[in-house]
Formats: sequence, C-alpha cells, structure tokens
Amino acid sequence: QVQLVESGGGLVQAGGSLRLSCAASGRTFSSYAMGWFRQAPGKAREFVAAISRSGSSTYYTDSVKARFTISRDNAKSTVYLQMNSLKPEDTAVYYCAATATLYFDNVVDTANQYPYWGQGTQVTVSS
Repeated sequence: QVQLVESGGGLVQAGGSLRLSCAASGRTFSSYAMGWFRQAPGKAREFVAAISRSGSSTYYTDSVKARFTISRDNAKSTVYLQMNSLKPEDTAVYYCAATATLYFDNVVDTANQYPYWGQGTQVTVSS
C-alpha cells in the first residue's frame, strides 16, 4: 500500500506557473511508476503525465507537452509536476497516482492501471 498527498495547487493567471507535489508514504516509493491526471468540471478524468520508477522515462499528453514537466525524487518519495505557460483550459483538480511495476523504465498512461490515488489538488487558471 502507498498513500499519496498532493499539494501546490491554487489560483494563477494565464501564462503563470505552478509546481504540484505528491508525497508518498508506505511502501518503497521507487517501486512505483507515477502519473498525474486531471479532471475538469463535467469532464472525464484525463491523463496528463507519467514517469517511470527510475525517472528515466516520461510521457505527456499532447496538450501539455513543452509546458509541463514531470519529475521525481525517490530519496524524498515525491513526484512533481512543474506547470508553465498555464492556460484557462488547464483548470481542473489534479490527481497523482501510483502503480507498482517490475520494470524500471515503464510508464503508464491509463487510469485503470493505477490502484493508488491521492485526494487531488485544485488548479484554477484565470484568463
């Protein structure tokens, strides 16, 4: 089992930046591939970014490429999402998720492959 707690959300103007953090506790953090998802009001939860156990592999949805960066610090059991050039359409509740994997470089981009989820943090981008 792993417990996840997100932080760092808030209200920001379009073009601004935020850094989300997701702190994990429980079993060995480095055993988990991690992902960020988001859900806007009235919309389905969507994949944002994923990172492998080792941190060597990352993957992004097209709409955030070149603006968002996912990273992790296994010593601190934390995964980050640096969000730059934010747009109003980035407004959503952002969730981090974890899945145990045997593969060091495997990334996971589908929600139903993640058994562990945080409670979410709200990101609001004003125009």
